[in-house]
Amino acid sequence: MNRRPGLSVRVKLTLSYAGFLMLAGALLLAAIGAFLLREGWLQTNEAGSWRASPGTTFVRGFAPTAAGVMVFLLVFGLLGGWILAGRMLAPLTRITDATRMATNGSLSHRIRLPGRRDEFRELADGFDTMLTRLEAHVAEQRRFAANASHELRTPLAVSKSLLDVAHNDPTLEPGRLVERLRAVNTRAIDLTEALLVLSRAEQRSFTGEHVDLSLLMEEATETLLPLAEKRGVTIETSGDIAPAFGSQALLLQLTTNLVHNAIVHNLPHRGTVWVNTGVHRATVVLTVENTGGRLAPELVPTLTEPFRRGTERVHTDHAGTGLGLAIVNTITHAHDGSLTLAPRSAGGLRITVELPRTGAGS
Repeated sequence: MNRRPGLSVRVKLTLSYAGFLMLAGALLLAAIGAFLLREGWLQTNEAGSWRASPGTTFVRGFAPTAAGVMVFLLVFGLLGGWILAGRMLAPLTRITDATRMATNGSLSHRIRLPGRRDEFRELADGFDTMLTRLEAHVAEQRRFAANASHELRTPLAVSKSLLDVAHNDPTLEPGRLVERLRAVNTRAIDLTEALLVLSRAEQRSFTGEHVDLSLLMEEATETLLPLAEKRGVTIETSGDIAPAFGSQALLLQLTTNLVHNAIVHNLPHRGTVWVNTGVHRATVVLTVENTGGRLAPELVPTLTEPFRRGTERVHTDHAGTGLGLAIVNTITHAHDGSLTLAPRSAGGLRITVELPRTGAGS
């Protein structure tokens, strides 16, 4: 934007301080002059005493002194106002410098303004908090880009290796090659679709409608029941009708991801998954728990980051894309909800999704 040049804030404050000081001085001198004019001045000469005209006495004796005082107040007000304005605006200079550094790409700098809490301190602390969150977000985006590139590169590299082997080994069975290429291609498609879902949820580009989380829970568990039976995992569902408002497709994706994650990251045999819906005064709650290995408390908060897994990065037939809980986290926040992860004392994980309840304000 093109803006017309103007006075700086420091100059404006200096002029304001000087003007206020001169106004106060002028009022004080006017009050003194009025008092002297009302009472009169006595002057004595060599011939004797006589009462001079109050106006003449004021002009000759008091006016020059008053003019000198006003000049002094002007100089003192400008100089003192300039110094005081500089001291008052010093915190803004630090904030401006930090803003320029952030604009140039340095997000690690912090203002850390000392002193007692006032308006400038609150502004500086708020700016530091914003920089901290922005730095974390940028770092997360960089990790996401690097991991996404790695994940997308892997199936392409595997496909190339398979084709190279087939090219160099004419005796290789075509059916076996096609099956392996099909599996690799399916994984690449799943990963691409997961990235699209994640982007769609982040942009909140969906149409809201009334949904029931309990019905979505039943649909997700019914879809994943064959996978659970294959892995020897029992799914137990319970709960009440949980009315919410949002995208049915995205909330179904959220529920499916949670149940799938609970099935895959479970005990090798005889594992259990508990899925429950509940209703609070202003929210509805979806809770998914599973048995499994013990998780370190410091690991749990990182599980919602893209491509982070609680176990080693081993790609099995149902290992997932590494975006399951990241998608859950994004969909939850896109629906103005909250996501809580907590390790179970006996092993496994407890995940709670809390969303605004439909009609909670009525």
